[in-house]
Amino acid sequence: MKINKFLSIMCFEWCIVVERNNKSKYEILVDLAKRRGIFWPAYEIYGGVAGFYDFGPVGLSIKNNIINEWRYHLIHSVDVNVLEIETPIITPRIVLKASGHEDHFTDPITECKSCGRVYRADHLIEEAINKKVEGLSMEELWKIIHEHNIRCPECGGELTKPKPALLLFKTEIGPYKGTKAYLRPETAQGMFINFKNLLNIARNKLPLGIAQIGRVGRNEISPRQGLLRLREFTIMELEFFFDPEKSYEEVMNILEKRKELRNERLNILTAKDKLEGKEETQTYTTIELIEENIVTNPWMAYWMAIGNKFLREIGIPINKIRFVEKLPEEKAHYSEQTFDQEVFTEKYGWFEVAGYSYRTTYDLRRHIEYSKADLTFFKRYEKPKKVKKKKIAPNPAKIKEIAGEKFPSVMKALSEMDKEHLLSELENNGYVIIQDVKIPESPFYVKEEEVLVHGEKIIPHVVEPSFGLERILYVVLENSLHITSDQKIVLKLPYRVAPYMVAVFPLVTGTKPEHVKMINLAKKIKEILISNRITVYYDEEGSIGKRYVRADEIGIPLAITVDYQSIEDNTVTIRYRDTREQKRIHIGEIIKEILSHFK
Repeated sequence: MKINKFLSIMCFEWCIVVERNNKSKYEILVDLAKRRGIFWPAYEIYGGVAGFYDFGPVGLSIKNNIINEWRYHLIHSVDVNVLEIETPIITPRIVLKASGHEDHFTDPITECKSCGRVYRADHLIEEAINKKVEGLSMEELWKIIHEHNIRCPECGGELTKPKPALLLFKTEIGPYKGTKAYLRPETAQGMFINFKNLLNIARNKLPLGIAQIGRVGRNEISPRQGLLRLREFTIMELEFFFDPEKSYEEVMNILEKRKELRNERLNILTAKDKLEGKEETQTYTTIELIEENIVTNPWMAYWMAIGNKFLREIGIPINKIRFVEKLPEEKAHYSEQTFDQEVFTEKYGWFEVAGYSYRTTYDLRRHIEYSKADLTFFKRYEKPKKVKKKKIAPNPAKIKEIAGEKFPSVMKALSEMDKEHLLSELENNGYVIIQDVKIPESPFYVKEEEVLVHGEKIIPHVVEPSFGLERILYVVLENSLHITSDQKIVLKLPYRVAPYMVAVFPLVTGTKPEHVKMINLAKKIKEILISNRITVYYDEEGSIGKRYVRADEIGIPLAITVDYQSIEDNTVTIRYRDTREQKRIHIGEIIKEILSHFK
């Protein structure tokens, strides 16, 4: 009987070895993710919905730890003032009309004439001919489909001419006939709208960063790349506002103090190199990106260096990180310069996990135009200047003749309106529209006088680093996945990203007095660790070997085992995940030993 059981176990373990040898890293990871509570497709019992994933307790913990690392690197340890906020997911239509998303946030789609399946045209072409076509017009994509006879990958049917499809999720605010709205496709607009509020909180000082981490929705066309292309996901974004006339001086002062950041090495593929057909990156230091004019603005280099360091700290090797500059036709409508930060994956090759965009004044200017709000920054001069300035004031009697019943609301709106903006509207258009009332220049007094000016209003420029959390989770997991010589899975996650800091195990369980003492001591250690804010994974099921395997598979870096000797002399065995080394320490040294690995 024992021989048969032994043979069955040996056969089972041999089958696992063969299976793992035949599987790709991606397949092993997807299987592990579901078995160990990391992630799996959402709505599985109903057949699933493409582009949506659920995250289990282990996956959620890793995600939260990545967020904490992002906060550390991009908010708490930077050399500038960064404030974090939270804004609603539901966004009124006017906001995304002002931002340009309603007009520009589209992808080209094509439909199979036979089976009716819908595809993203540029991705389908890239898969078929292995050539980048992002940014091409609908006509250019249609020409390529014809020339290469590209057909439906499922049934071989003919494809329709590509057309743009809006990627915004539509909704309404309020029941019945509500106000039209969208799910936000990014967190950025909430930060632009709140710029003035945060500027006041920051005591009217630039530069100023506003950060936000939150869920967004993009109605992707036929997403087929797991965690890398989702319809609902988490973005970690930062909008950095600054005076462009001071950016070089400010960045250089920081880099003079931060030598390690100044010398941070980044792998770069410029737009110029891409146009020349080059595919290999060149390595530049942060200071070289500025001095050789690789970046349009020095703050781009600063945040790219911070983002480079962040990915390295969470376990991505430097040779697997690169920054690729987008060509003019590839850039978003709001961007003057964009670099994608890409990570190399075994499954998908190079894939974007973050983007760095120089948005200039686009967003604030658009929201000023649509909302009429003052989203400027008052730039104070070192010494006041005497200048000739036009002043404008309304003639209430004449405005009443034009506005009629709307006179009170029109006058109130005029009193709140930025006077320089009002003057500009009248000079450019010959009229201004207030509360749907068109008012010409004649009802306004305009005079020029010499005044002492202490400063001027400017619209700050913006650099945006934006990170996709789920994509980063995937690349961290893939780079951490290791198969040992005895075919065991170990997730060698960086300690600060691991789902638990330590595992605690009683060696054996049972009802014997020494076993009960062992369990009680293990639980006491667990409680002491938790009271010291150390996250603990406690497990007393199965053999100690199987518990080590479970801990290794979810990336727990340290494991404490309470055994027979522990109940005699208060010592425990601590095991290190990456080396499997074990050593004996006193219970009183546990906290110090654990924390020494999480500096």
